[in-house]
Amino acid sequence: MLEVTKQGRIGILSINRPQRRNAMDRDLVAALVQAFRRFDADPDIAAIVLTGEAPGFCAGSDLKFIGRLSLEDMCRFEAETGDMARLIGFVRKPVIAAVEGFALGGGFILAVSCDLVVSADTARWHLPEVPIGWLTPWGLGALISRVGAVAARKLCFASEAFDGREAKRLGLVDHLAEAGHAHEVAMALAQRLAGLPAQAVCSTKRFFTLGISGMSEVLDVEANEAFAGNCLHPVARATLERFASRSEVKGRPC
Repeated sequence: MLEVTKQGRIGILSINRPQRRNAMDRDLVAALVQAFRRFDADPDIAAIVLTGEAPGFCAGSDLKFIGRLSLEDMCRFEAETGDMARLIGFVRKPVIAAVEGFALGGGFILAVSCDLVVSADTARWHLPEVPIGWLTPWGLGALISRVGAVAARKLCFASEAFDGREAKRLGLVDHLAEAGHAHEVAMALAQRLAGLPAQAVCSTKRFFTLGISGMSEVLDVEANEAFAGNCLHPVARATLERFASRSEVKGRPC
């Protein structure tokens, strides 16, 4: 579910759960944590690229997985996912997201939690949580850091999805690529960063992380509590029950 490879001094993490649209369950989150820590400790790695195999970057939390959990376990899983995303800021090497296809829900937040974001111009970006019944339960601090609180609130209301060009205009994305070339652009960017003095890159990342992370952990606690309350309401319960009852269909999201 997570391919971990190296290309020169670049560590590459590729989410590979196509049958679930690269959505996150507990095993994938644990694998991401382990891989980030592994590359952070590897002196031969100078930058990290995070991407997703086709059909897209990541569809967020696996609703089929969380829909079968108790409310307590579901909130614990979302808290663990938030911990993983915040860890990105404290990895000493720059982490670059390469987004093709889509970045939805938690996948959207995972991408903007990275130090730099490359998106295909046609990639679909969307935060669908409020329409399906709950507040995004983690990572809103990263969103606010990129676009500000007022714009972040508007995005969470999720009036419509938008493409990579609009994501770049909003400040969610740092670099645009033609469809099919986000990984290539991200790798070139990673190579450039890997060629800079490692200590200076690390110090720069650490300095800005202290300011960017700010109240992120506190915000995640508050969002998780709001998420727990939201999940008791009928719209959220109906969403979770609908996904939990679906069976796997090969080659198609459930």
